[in-house]
Amino acid sequence: MNMLDLAKVKKVYVIGIKGSGVVAVVQILNSMGIEVTGSDTHEKFFTDAVLQKLGIKYSEGFSAKNIPSDVELIVYSTAYNAENNEEFRECVKRGLPMRSYPEIVADFFNRKYGIAVCGTHGKTTTSAMLSVVLQEAGLNPGAVIGSKVIEWGSNALSGQGEFFVIEADEFQNKLRLYEPKAAILTSADWDHPDFYKNFSDYKKAFSDFVVKIPKTGFLVVWGDSVATNEIACSAKCAVIKYGFQEDNDVVISNRQPTTDNRQLFSIKYSDSDLGEFETQLIGNHNLLNAAAVIAVCQKLNLDMEKVRAGIRQFKGTSRRFEYIGQKNGAILIDDYGHHPEELRVTLKATREIYPDKNIIAVFHPHSFSRTETFLQDFAQSFDAADKVIVLDIYGSARENTGNVNSKDLVDIINKYDREKAEYIPTIAEAVEYLKDKIDGNEVVLCIGAGNVFEVAEKLKEQ
Repeated sequence: MNMLDLAKVKKVYVIGIKGSGVVAVVQILNSMGIEVTGSDTHEKFFTDAVLQKLGIKYSEGFSAKNIPSDVELIVYSTAYNAENNEEFRECVKRGLPMRSYPEIVADFFNRKYGIAVCGTHGKTTTSAMLSVVLQEAGLNPGAVIGSKVIEWGSNALSGQGEFFVIEADEFQNKLRLYEPKAAILTSADWDHPDFYKNFSDYKKAFSDFVVKIPKTGFLVVWGDSVATNEIACSAKCAVIKYGFQEDNDVVISNRQPTTDNRQLFSIKYSDSDLGEFETQLIGNHNLLNAAAVIAVCQKLNLDMEKVRAGIRQFKGTSRRFEYIGQKNGAILIDDYGHHPEELRVTLKATREIYPDKNIIAVFHPHSFSRTETFLQDFAQSFDAADKVIVLDIYGSARENTGNVNSKDLVDIINKYDREKAEYIPTIAEAVEYLKDKIDGNEVVLCIGAGNVFEVAEKLKEQ
């Protein structure tokens, strides 16, 4: 892929402009003085507000007529192609220069000292936290994150410093496009079964990625996992392992939850005691995310007091255990978890914070292939919930139907725990069902990668 000279581009059109990653690219292009327009579906996302704040004009609904006559570059979400999108077909017909979202991210990333955060879980939080800490250290980084970072009100930084941080997504093996100078590998649990046929294929995508890190670079890897250690063996660069186990290079200890749902923890790096840190984020999984960030910063010789301040102030990202509000005294929380392991750790952390409340999980399965492949795992992910509501599967742009449905999942959950789960097909029906049943005794956790957050939003509004 040839490097794109964006300095010469004045007008860009984006197909799928509301995509959570795509909108970060839009922000960076906009900050470069490029005129950006585009299109997407009528569905509302957090990105609508970001685009409106930037003053970006976009169409809702796709039409060949939307493509400006004088456009110089087309950027498109990988959800769209010539088969399923008439704008894409029109651009091909007109012979316009086209770049997919991951390709244009690679254009930004490969020019700089690129630090990629990859892995099955924790990418968004870790990449956002690293970017905020690099900002706090005065390094003016660029960044593209997959969700809104609460401090920024958006999911991109257009900083002109030498570092560029990305949340590097493995779906469709976008990893092949990036040339990292350093990377974090947070975890490796088989995912995206519609693309990776087995766990070996999945791990190979990460192995092929980390082998690209130059000898002068480094890989920070979760050391408590067999799969991540196996992948790290492919690296030719320095490897720094982090985790709770004593044999890691970076060891987390002395975890202490505080009364206001923060966490204190200590970090040892090789033989150095880096002292105590504090985070606003909950759960052991977020201590691992913080440890990965600390490892990168120590390797880059950053001022550890600035790193400590950055981690302490980091508020998290949108849709990662995000407090939405209350309904009849019930606490409403939204989370993006869509893999069985993510559901399990998020519910476990919820139970830790709210030990005496009834936890109602409203789960929106994401993609038919993932639901089918991990059906038994999903069924056993809800141990920490008192009640589970399962909505119809969110097919996403890449799937319309599959071999399983949400009722299948409900039946398996109830086989293990009678009457625990209920099938409620739509968001509107779930809101109707819950609105008079919840009070101060409940926590409603809306969880999934689709638009399940609307359940919490609508309950809050009523």
